[in-house]
Amino acid sequence: MIVRICESQASMNGRLSTMRSPRVYHRERLQVGRDVCLDEASSHHLGRVLRLKIGDEVVLFDGTGGEHHGAIRTIERAGVRVRLTRFDDIERESSLQVGLLQAVSAGERMEFTLQKAVELGVGWVQPLSTRRTKVRLEGERAERRVAHWQRVVNAACEQCGRNRVPEVRPLVEFTTWLAEPRQSAHRLVLQPTAPQRLSELGAPTGSMELLAGAEAGLTDEEMELALHYEFTPVRLGPRVLRTETAGLAALAALQALWGDF
Repeated sequence: MIVRICESQASMNGRLSTMRSPRVYHRERLQVGRDVCLDEASSHHLGRVLRLKIGDEVVLFDGTGGEHHGAIRTIERAGVRVRLTRFDDIERESSLQVGLLQAVSAGERMEFTLQKAVELGVGWVQPLSTRRTKVRLEGERAERRVAHWQRVVNAACEQCGRNRVPEVRPLVEFTTWLAEPRQSAHRLVLQPTAPQRLSELGAPTGSMELLAGAEAGLTDEEMELALHYEFTPVRLGPRVLRTETAGLAALAALQALWGDF
């Protein structure tokens, strides 16, 4: 039964039919009629892991919207070369514009959160260092980790069909982020003891910012700061969710309530 449902979704209006061909994110701008030499990682994946052959079809996207269809022309040590033959101006972005403010979590939890947030339609991700953040990253180490997280996001877009790549912004302290001037948005902070449930909110107008704390949550001082900067505390039912779960559950709920679910 599940297989039939997936097949029907894949063929519906042809929107996901391209998912049968491997998808590759390419940072440089793409153009129909040109050859593209893929980078080492993408070439290895197509040639060595998937074992594609000359003439096999692939889909490339550069993150600016739409996707390019093409076929492999050569497979060499220098890389896999693809000839682009067609452009489809197709988008799979959510009408709900949500950015995730995520306190950095330990181990693979952060990668899991990033990957699934992309699948759930997040617009951008701002990693935060809070008082209770267990992982402390500074300088070049922080830059390397953010670059790794961006690669995780790129790969998630390849998998889920998105043609616009969410940005993973540089890691900053929570208090520093709050103090920076920016355009107003509908701001939510996840708090297990909040008096208001997420489903009790009115439909948002404009963009949203969703704040999820670290493993032990935000401190009382940080929560007071969030309230001062016009974050609305909301809860997700009577259960306490882990940091890698809370933001994702909220994103899914927002999509179900006002997005494209």
